Amino acid sequence: MSATVATTEQPLRIGGARLASAGLGAIVFLSGFVMIEPSPYDVSLIAAAAVWVAGGLKLNRYMLPLAVLMLFYLAGGLIALTQMPAITARAANYMITTGYLVVSAIFFAAVVSADPERRLPVIRRAYVAAAVVVALIAILAYFNAIPHADLFKLYSRAKGTFKDPNVFGPFLALPVAFLFQDIITRPLRRTLWQAAALLVILFGVLLSFSRAAWGLVAFEMIAVAYLVFINEQSRMARMKLIGALAGGMVAIALLAAAAISIPKVHDLFDIRAHVVQSYDDGRAGRFERQKAGFFLMQEKPLGLGPLVFAKMYGEDEHEMWLKGFTTYGWLGGFSYIILALWTLAAGWPLLFRPRPWQAFVQCAYVALLGHVFIHNVIDNDHWRHVYLIYGVLWGVIAAEKLAARRLRQSEAPLVAEPPPAIERAWQRPKIERAQPARPAIERGPKPIAV
Repeated sequence: MSATVATTEQPLRIGGARLASAGLGAIVFLSGFVMIEPSPYDVSLIAAAAVWVAGGLKLNRYMLPLAVLMLFYLAGGLIALTQMPAITARAANYMITTGYLVVSAIFFAAVVSADPERRLPVIRRAYVAAAVVVALIAILAYFNAIPHADLFKLYSRAKGTFKDPNVFGPFLALPVAFLFQDIITRPLRRTLWQAAALLVILFGVLLSFSRAAWGLVAFEMIAVAYLVFINEQSRMARMKLIGALAGGMVAIALLAAAAISIPKVHDLFDIRAHVVQSYDDGRAGRFERQKAGFFLMQEKPLGLGPLVFAKMYGEDEHEMWLKGFTTYGWLGGFSYIILALWTLAAGWPLLFRPRPWQAFVQCAYVALLGHVFIHNVIDNDHWRHVYLIYGVLWGVIAAEKLAARRLRQSEAPLVAEPPPAIERAWQRPKIERAQPARPAIERGPKPIAV
């Protein structure tokens, strides 16, 4: 009977795990399609989170820094809503979006911490697949090779299936790190499809004409190559790495040169390649707005509320740190700063620990660090992939601590030493009560049987 139960339950568990992995991959894939809000990604993620929680998904104490600081960040935004003369529908929707993105980060952390070895590869494959599809759509639309191409362009720049080119370009950065890492750490004959996918994604990044995305991709490739180099012990492997890196850079340079030779691309590239644009400088430029916002946030500790800064100065803050204080108040602004620094500090040791997921962590960490750098030039509090990166990093951080705790428990003695008081009780001699002496009964001589 027991054998029958085992053979029927095991396929059910395997089938459930496969279904969960497929659902997780579908959610991550949909993160590349955000042209409306709420997007299909948002709806599917909230539904999936409810199902996973009903199925037993739990938080653990090691991801509390992420959960608490994210909730403080959200609470600061809700408090800032009360500072508006009237809460508009757009402002309310803005904070609702922040709310389910906070939920998404906590959800990914919980999912990954439960089984990082199985779930991180699912997230990786789905993210890379989404990046390739989105980049192909953007490239074809840029050259008017598909119907309704204008839906996927903005200001003569490719935006793919996003609302803004400045979101589309950075979304592709983490897949670039994944594919580039594969190419420089494996034989070339085994990475042909990765090389083709990388070229497609890089072309998409170029056509986004996002200077933040260009810088982010360049930084990630250099940082990933450095991490692979210092973690490699063999001198021969290091020389092969240097050769592969040089060859890759030449191929990327040739791709960029070929793209820029197209007149349509060259003209816009010549404009976007300047460090300072016309809308950055001047009295009404980005830098002046940010300077005014710096003094304004000191006067408004509870914040201004969503989208209020843009109404006051004509444009958004275009800086994540300033956006944190103006839209989420001091509570949200400081919570986000602490979260970013804490994540980078807690994730740093994981870059050098030999684990099955070490390569993933290196790419995700580098991507987060790059996004922290570009926080200075763009506000990205509603970028879905940023919350995904926070979630997976904290999931791995929690998984490492859970594994360490289980190891300590397994090495503990089977019977712990009792406290001194209990030990004395165990050693106390047993006292037997004296039984009262019974009086002797005199018996007569036994009769003699006749």
